[in-house]
Amino acid sequence: MQGKIIKGVGGFYYVHAQDGGIYECRAKGIFRKDKIKPLVGDNVRISVLDGEQKTGNVDSILPRRNALIRPAAANVDQALVVFAVASPKPNLNLLDRFLISMEQQHIPVAICFNKTDLTEPEELLRLQEIYAGCGNQVRFVSVEKQEGIDEIQGLLEGKTTIVAGPSGVGKSSLTNALQSEVQMEVGEVSRKIDRGKHTTRHTELIVLRRDTYFLDTPGFSSLYLQGIEYEELKDYFPEFVPYEPYCRFQGCMHLSEPDCGVKEALAEGKISQPRYDNYVLLAAELKDKKKY
Repeated sequence: MQGKIIKGVGGFYYVHAQDGGIYECRAKGIFRKDKIKPLVGDNVRISVLDGEQKTGNVDSILPRRNALIRPAAANVDQALVVFAVASPKPNLNLLDRFLISMEQQHIPVAICFNKTDLTEPEELLRLQEIYAGCGNQVRFVSVEKQEGIDEIQGLLEGKTTIVAGPSGVGKSSLTNALQSEVQMEVGEVSRKIDRGKHTTRHTELIVLRRDTYFLDTPGFSSLYLQGIEYEELKDYFPEFVPYEPYCRFQGCMHLSEPDCGVKEALAEGKISQPRYDNYVLLAAELKDKKKY
């Protein structure tokens, strides 16, 4: 029987199978021998050991479309990164780090700002303008007021989505709001794997509907750029691209160089100042790292 791994804890893998059941499985020794680790999101073949107790073995892992490093997951279509507009105030440097991390792994990102009921429309417009040129969809919701939830449901439909964000932004509340119309098997998922409603300590795939899943990930408060060279950083800021042909120097880093098209666009308000400021900070971080 085929299924999808929705959680892995302590050597057990919980598989949402074709029959709608959740099977607690062990992975065969051959995976350890071949140094293959099953991942949440993997499509697998299982053999059932006890149909009543719903236990089994993972026999094989079907070919992966992709495999992420952070968080460790397979067959992911997109990421939904959740920040609050207030309480806590959004850390845009952390958000930009996440966007770069997902871009490295070729995963499209939608940005979701929660708690719109705690701020003024001007602040929402400011955030919209900051990310207008970065190539990511931006959505605003208030889980408290149940506003904007349908739009997020539409984004998730038919996809496997990572839901990530720092602690305290209402990510778990959004997760619960998105499950208000879940089919019955999700109740079984919750019982079988004992999913906490408010605290996420592991990466877990939640079944919303057939072919619609999301990965609820532990909250993060810091994110270090890895596997990226100082000279490559500018390539992760797509809003720079239209202005790079106007730079005097090929390979311009848009920092201290004269006659820089990107800095001219910044001065004219065509590029977001907060995004550029974060770029400068990240460039300095990568340059320092390069020294060592």
